[in-house]
Amino acid sequence: MNPFSPSAKILEVHETEQKGFQPLVTFQTWRVAMMTDLQSESPEKFYRLQRHMKTDEVFILLQGKCILFLADGEDPIEHQFAEDLKLFRVYNVKQGIWHSHILSEDAKVIIVENADTSPSNSQYLQLSDSQRERFSFMAKELWGTLPSE
Repeated sequence: MNPFSPSAKILEVHETEQKGFQPLVTFQTWRVAMMTDLQSESPEKFYRLQRHMKTDEVFILLQGKCILFLADGEDPIEHQFAEDLKLFRVYNVKQGIWHSHILSEDAKVIIVENADTSPSNSQYLQLSDSQRERFSFMAKELWGTLPSE
């Protein structure tokens, strides 16, 4: 954002070239972030799901590829799903639903969620080897190969 621009008082423009999860705009109770290539979310390091207990979470794929992994149930999870995100569609993961994702290196994903979303109001579930294998199988069915291959 150029603070010397006349429009700076009425319009903010944000962008980022940094990798990972980068919050861009926070206003009162919500936050918009950009997510790009996450090494920790690559298939060979995919080991857990998360769920947010106080917010839905919206994903919008702008570029590249992203698979959103979802599961229902508690521990153990009962059903596993994989959604290959399509460009410019809005995907809303409901509050309390287990999820994670893998991204292609060129992926850019917008995330909208409550501004106070953090590990303190989210839960994490370590995946068993068989659960990881199931998610990996689903990803290979969707993409043919995975980003690290």
